[in-house]
Amino acid sequence: MSGWDEGTIFYSDQAHFPAGDPDQGSLTRHTAQRKFKEFIRSYHGPKGDFSYRESLLHNPHYLPVAMEDLDFYDGELSEKIRRTPADYLPLFEQAAAEVLGGLKSKVPGEAGEMEEPSTGEIQVLLSSKENPTSIRALGAEYISKLIRVSGIIIAASRTKAKATYVTLLCKNCKNVKMVPCRPGLGGALMPRSCDHVPQPGEEPCPLDPWVIMPDKSKYVDQQTLKLQENPEDVPTGELPRNMLLSADRNVVQTVVPGTRVTVMGIYSIYQAANSTLQKGAVAVRQPYIRVVGIEQATESGSRGITAFTTDEEMEFKEFARMPDVYPALCKLVAPSIFGHEDVKKAVACLLFGGARKRLPDGVRLRGDINVLLLGDPSTAKSQFLKFVEKTAPIAVYTSGKGSSAAGLTASVIRDANTREFYLEGGAMVLADGGVVCIDEFDKMRPEDRVAIHEAMEQQTISIAKAGITTVLNSRTSVLAAANPPSGRYDDLKTAQENIDLQTTILSRFDLIFIVKDARDHQRDMQIAKHIVNVHTTAGSATKDADSQEMDNWLKRYIEFSRYYCSPRLSDSAAAMLQNNYVRIRQQMRKQSHEMGEATVIPITVRQLEAIIRISEALARMQLSSVVTEEHVTESLRLFHVATMDAARSGITDHITVTPEMRAEIQQIESQIKRRMGIGSYMSERRLVDELAKMGMSEFTVRRALVIMHQRDEIEYRRERRVIVRKA
Repeated sequence: MSGWDEGTIFYSDQAHFPAGDPDQGSLTRHTAQRKFKEFIRSYHGPKGDFSYRESLLHNPHYLPVAMEDLDFYDGELSEKIRRTPADYLPLFEQAAAEVLGGLKSKVPGEAGEMEEPSTGEIQVLLSSKENPTSIRALGAEYISKLIRVSGIIIAASRTKAKATYVTLLCKNCKNVKMVPCRPGLGGALMPRSCDHVPQPGEEPCPLDPWVIMPDKSKYVDQQTLKLQENPEDVPTGELPRNMLLSADRNVVQTVVPGTRVTVMGIYSIYQAANSTLQKGAVAVRQPYIRVVGIEQATESGSRGITAFTTDEEMEFKEFARMPDVYPALCKLVAPSIFGHEDVKKAVACLLFGGARKRLPDGVRLRGDINVLLLGDPSTAKSQFLKFVEKTAPIAVYTSGKGSSAAGLTASVIRDANTREFYLEGGAMVLADGGVVCIDEFDKMRPEDRVAIHEAMEQQTISIAKAGITTVLNSRTSVLAAANPPSGRYDDLKTAQENIDLQTTILSRFDLIFIVKDARDHQRDMQIAKHIVNVHTTAGSATKDADSQEMDNWLKRYIEFSRYYCSPRLSDSAAAMLQNNYVRIRQQMRKQSHEMGEATVIPITVRQLEAIIRISEALARMQLSSVVTEEHVTESLRLFHVATMDAARSGITDHITVTPEMRAEIQQIESQIKRRMGIGSYMSERRLVDELAKMGMSEFTVRRALVIMHQRDEIEYRRERRVIVRKA
């Protein structure tokens, strides 16, 4: 492919291979190009097919090449590409173009004679299976070498046109010259003088006579990307490092922000345009990577196919055949936490997840399970979140108070150099294919909480800001922890007062656990004994090593089951689910009819889908491809002890709204509306006291306030101490 890389290599051997180069050996530029041609023409894979020759004929624009094949064919050639890729890749691309010309049949020219067909330029895209280098480990010794790094694309610029050849016109003699551009982020080296020889009597050309002719120059597409370290690779307390990528031609617009990728590229340097901070530092350059190959992670594993050894596969399948797989896996979930057996089972289901489905009309059904832990302080809610962050193959931990809507979804940022807008993915995008742990969920501002509605159900994030309209993937499970408004769970209050979250967000959680700190002498003794035991044995090295090994084993088993197992419902399990769902709906309808108001946690079709997902996760733990009635029974039990108990919690069970009470509630509502104008504030305590003086019971007043809050007629502020009347 002529003219893409350094133009000088086409004019003389001395330009790139000095005579005294000890590393060159017998491999000259001509020999290297001949060997590249032979490799493309004659390399055949294990099946005996000429893979690269056929690939060129099927796709004449680019040629994907595996470095392992080149190693097998000629070790010296692949070593040269690894050490000086900028010199040898243009030869490889030129060789590919010549081979394609030879493979195509001749075409009749303008004069009627048969001519060689024009092949155009071919881009060679490299791939490799070697271990990626960490972004933190990239130093000066890697400059101009071929490297392989992995991470998440967090930003992508718009496509720009990059000149490969610049056409220059002399102002004096109108002489035209073409100058090659350096690839990547490098520019063209402009000649200072015109090489035209003046005739006698003709005025010689002055210094710097050249004018650029943009419309006569040659261009290719170029895009700059921003690669960030994988969250799991960042050391604790450190900020994730970023690296600039320069992609061109066929690699442009192949990835969107939030995609996990592994990049093959040339570690290069450039001088920043507005380096005002480094005016004096002439020798200081910024590093970037010129992309020569990019591999996207697959949808299921989010990290590509993880290589499992035969021994591991045998071990996992042997474990799955054991009769007590489910209890054994639940014991591995947060072993340092005492009790909370059902919460551990729910967290295990969340880690394994249900099966994603794609319907014929293109609609996607989510397979990820969302769990909410709501309850008293000091009930190990945050410890569960920390355990999941450590165990899940991909996980991002964030706190509700320190998270904004843009930080969770995606933000639009203006580039300091080009002044154009680009997208940067937030926590939900970075955790694509994994788990987002959100602590202090109740402390989030309502407008920020609304931002994750779409991500939790549709598993996408739609952006329409600053002229950028796009959809990002966020196929994540959400594990959230929250406290009731008063800090502790109050059994004397209704479920609506204790669960101060909107119905819209509650319906998106598959399982809602109310975790209470029960005061029981025997249980307190057991917890105290367990915690003292944890503290006394914390320092033993053998125990640490064992627990770390089990954590790694659990992580690998989760990856294996998520990749290889995609269970489906059996007919008997499907019939059982239908009947149970209809019965639950009837119970909730009856309960709401008796109480005169809707339950705080709605039982909708989403909850039916939730039970299906939990059943699939239970089947996945046993590496079973079919969901049986046994799995459905356990998932229904989990749903009953979690979401159904939460819907019935508080004192709502024991109250039947009589007609007299309903009339009293309506009277209280009219009194509240008379006392408070729209938009006015009032202390809850003062309002209750004033109405109590009029002879109304405090309990009925609070019940009227809950009903008005449900109808969105009033709003609580300052931890429910102040009431604001809304329109």
